Amino acid sequence: MKTIILNQPQELKLIHQDFDDTLAPHEALLKIHRIGICGTDYHAYRGRQPFFSYPRVLGHELGAEVIALGSEAQNGGIKVGAKVSVEPYLNCGECQPCKNGRTNCCESLKVLGVHIDGGMVEYLKVPVNKLHTSEKLAYEQLALVETLGIGSHAVQRANVTEKDIVLVIGAGPIGLSVIQFAKINGAKIAVMDFSEQRLAFANQAIGIDVSIVPNENYSADDLRKTLGGNLPTVVFDATGNAQSMMKAFSYVCFGGKLVYVGLFQGEVTFFDPDFHRREITLLASRNALPADFKHIISKMESGEINTKAWLTHEAAFEDLPEIFETWLDPKSQVIKAMVVL
Repeated sequence: MKTIILNQPQELKLIHQDFDDTLAPHEALLKIHRIGICGTDYHAYRGRQPFFSYPRVLGHELGAEVIALGSEAQNGGIKVGAKVSVEPYLNCGECQPCKNGRTNCCESLKVLGVHIDGGMVEYLKVPVNKLHTSEKLAYEQLALVETLGIGSHAVQRANVTEKDIVLVIGAGPIGLSVIQFAKINGAKIAVMDFSEQRLAFANQAIGIDVSIVPNENYSADDLRKTLGGNLPTVVFDATGNAQSMMKAFSYVCFGGKLVYVGLFQGEVTFFDPDFHRREITLLASRNALPADFKHIISKMESGEINTKAWLTHEAAFEDLPEIFETWLDPKSQVIKAMVVL
């Protein structure tokens, strides 16, 4: 079986390895057709990904075909030949958060391509309950569902409505996924990023109300002026940058919410009296839930989400080790790169 493995930072290789296609009762065997490349993969390649060890097979944004089912997986509605998106969060089902329906917060969560080997392979075995089908969507669309799930879950965490003024900091793929669902929920949306190109893409692909290219001294007073005298009711930080994440506290209105979608390896500090005075709600958002996958597939099938705009770069599976590093260059202007098998 052809496999692409990250042996160590900056060492991505195509190898051939044996594959045991014997299935456990609740497993499905998948033929991988599309692999989306995300920030996690880039961080791992650079050696900057938290909770990560090498060597590792990357890949958790997957569009795949079901080619076999285990003995107890054949009566669950998934059929051989189905096109599926893979929910890559393997939870235990036994811990307190799992029993409370918070499977994304499983105490022993294993994410494909992060904690265990993922989908940069020809064939992959996964629990059948981690598959989400669509008869309408193409494989590249199904590979986008997990990325969109991060934004969908974050927006639901904040309970965004049409009454909200939302600021999204960071217009990379995760920020774009937040923008997408904040817009679906009817909020007014401002987006902050140092890249005018990313802001232009966000406006063209999704549609935003305000674009902000901040300077180093950009302040809450500047933001208030930009927003006509108001501050955001909800701020999403999708940067994974420590300085940005801590500065984001100053942008939240009295009684507002701050949602951390990105993360970094370190400590967050803030001035507690100001935090209390404004009664800010601080939320973390982690991965997504099964309901998010179903919600996203429905929105994609109805045409409410324009997936074509997201896909800016593509490579054949065998070419990826040579091409991958070029996608790290800001001049390549990658929004979402897709690997084709």
